[in-house]
Amino acid sequence: MNLSKHQRTALAWAGVALGSGLLLWLLAPVLAPFIAALVLAYALAPAVQGLVNRRVPRPLAVFIVELLFILALLALLLLVLPILSKELPALREQIPGLAKVANEKLAPWLSQYGIHMQLDPASIKAFVLKYLDANLEDWLSTVLSSARIGGSFLLAFIGNAVLLPVVLFYLLSDWPSLVARGRALVPPSARETVGSFLDECDATLGQYLRGQLLVMGALAVFYSAGLALAGFDLALPIGVFTGLAVFIPYVGFGLGLLLALLAGVLQFASLYGLLAVAVVFGIGQLLESFVLTPRFVGERIGMSPLMVIFALLAFGHLLGFVGVLIALPLSAVAAVAARRLHQAYLASSLFT
Repeated sequence: MNLSKHQRTALAWAGVALGSGLLLWLLAPVLAPFIAALVLAYALAPAVQGLVNRRVPRPLAVFIVELLFILALLALLLLVLPILSKELPALREQIPGLAKVANEKLAPWLSQYGIHMQLDPASIKAFVLKYLDANLEDWLSTVLSSARIGGSFLLAFIGNAVLLPVVLFYLLSDWPSLVARGRALVPPSARETVGSFLDECDATLGQYLRGQLLVMGALAVFYSAGLALAGFDLALPIGVFTGLAVFIPYVGFGLGLLLALLAGVLQFASLYGLLAVAVVFGIGQLLESFVLTPRFVGERIGMSPLMVIFALLAFGHLLGFVGVLIALPLSAVAAVAARRLHQAYLASSLFT
């Protein structure tokens, strides 16, 4: 079977994509900080280039942009501090009483449905006094002990946290030359085709990032307003943190849910707090999964809502947490490649 030049090129790039995907799957745990740095470098490169165009030396521009990005992350983390500083002392005092209330009111209601629950307030009180009444030295000792005994995850996390800014700095510093070297690897006869493909991918990924920012902003407003309407004192910090943290799939939502549950239990000391959190976060999750992400992200990158959901599940299953992070960007590139292959197929004379 004789294949045209475009068909051979398409098959070659399909093979490269398949090999790259296999390599990514095999090295996913090791590549996590490098992939995260590469994604961040792609997202921050326009800001660095903007400063360079204003005659700021590139190393200084990279330092400024990376510093602002780290400060933004720290500001996001600082949203949690007022929650913890206010709620942890109350948590230490109220948990034993909440266990007693649960035994008196919740347990009889659950027993009607065949669910038997019995909490031991004395044991819970001892647990709380042991772990929530500890000082900073005790917490530090516990962390260090965990790292010595089997804290490979903790050590890996610290290592990645140190490695990522370093890798990001070098990537941003060499970004123009990296892009130029990457394009130089393409054979001259295919550079025009590949260049237009990469330009289309760049435009699509830009749409993805802008759509993701819209989703984060909309969810921050929704969670803040929903918790405020429910009467939460810490509605604003919890809502803003949850909305912005959803950029990290599952983890961001889970942390926001945990903080909201903690605030609800301690502020209201009744089932109302739990029910209010369940309603607000349940609606928020449905809104994100079936309305905001498909509309603001999926439509912008040329994917239907069903394709967005499938991509998140498929990449998460294959590559774990790293797969969830890169699911939609890679799907956007795949959508562009699919459109190109379809156009080449329609223009071919293979079946004529």
